Amino acid sequence: MVTDPTIMRIGQGVELHHQQGRREDARELFARIWDDVGGEQGDPLHVCVLSHAMADVQDDVRQELVWDRRALAAADLITDERVARAGVTISVAALYPSLHLNLGECYRKLGELDRAREHLQQARATVGALDDDGYGRLIRGGLERLEQQLAAE
Repeated sequence: MVTDPTIMRIGQGVELHHQQGRREDARELFARIWDDVGGEQGDPLHVCVLSHAMADVQDDVRQELVWDRRALAAADLITDERVARAGVTISVAALYPSLHLNLGECYRKLGELDRAREHLQQARATVGALDDDGYGRLIRGGLERLEQQLAAE
């Protein structure tokens, strides 16, 4: 169970967006949390999770890409011990398939298909870290869709 107050606040924003359809409210909450954590100088776990969520509420794909890049850079600084202290139940390695999926999708939308394929390959290389649960199936399904979209382009 998540015990980190900042991760819990980010979760509230994700719920605003995904379950309540309040995208702008989620974006505003994420912006406040971003300021509270100190932006990119904050705790890498907070920066990664927040950036990953903030990317999803962007209207412009270029801004989405900025946030997705921040999330990936921060992930490289997180340890499994830090994740465990926050009460997050997945490993750091299990973050990468989703991060690369999102980057691949951004690059596909921007027409940068070679870069999209690179991130698809990186996601595929890390997909073994995912459990066979709802989250794992969601990410694997996203990778399948991205692969099909790239094959069609």
